[in-house]
Amino acid sequence: MSTPAVPPVSAVLPVSPVPATLIEPDTLEMRHISAGDTVRLAVLAGPEVSPVTVILEAWEAGGAQPPNSHPASTELFVFLRGSGVAVCDGVETSVAAGATLVLPPTSLHHITNTGSGRMYALTLMCPDDGFAAMVRRGPLAGTDDEDRAVLAALPAADGPR
Repeated sequence: MSTPAVPPVSAVLPVSPVPATLIEPDTLEMRHISAGDTVRLAVLAGPEVSPVTVILEAWEAGGAQPPNSHPASTELFVFLRGSGVAVCDGVETSVAAGATLVLPPTSLHHITNTGSGRMYALTLMCPDDGFAAMVRRGPLAGTDDEDRAVLAALPAADGPR
């Protein structure tokens, strides 16, 4: 008994008008939204390639975002390293590596790193609502091996495994 031929995926699904995008850790461009900020951000995927904007955020020890809100966007943080406190509409919540925080549209929020080292998160914003462009307009803030190691899911050169 023979196995029926399986059609190629291209015969079943339409071809995407947007090509696949690969972002390598060594191409990161961490930026501040404005000079003097204590949070650095790198756009991994913006609205030109995805309906969901993906950002790597790094809070310095003691660093915090200013209170902010997104009128039409849901913002989701997946914490990769470190610990902190998120305040959303006046409600304080502890956050740490492994936690996911979902903030609804219009919420007034900010996140502070309460740990002794950097805190990192992947941030997903949908819809983008100008977020990626705002980050890309900000001043370059430097990218180092710790930033790249977090994104690559590897320990920093001098950090524990």
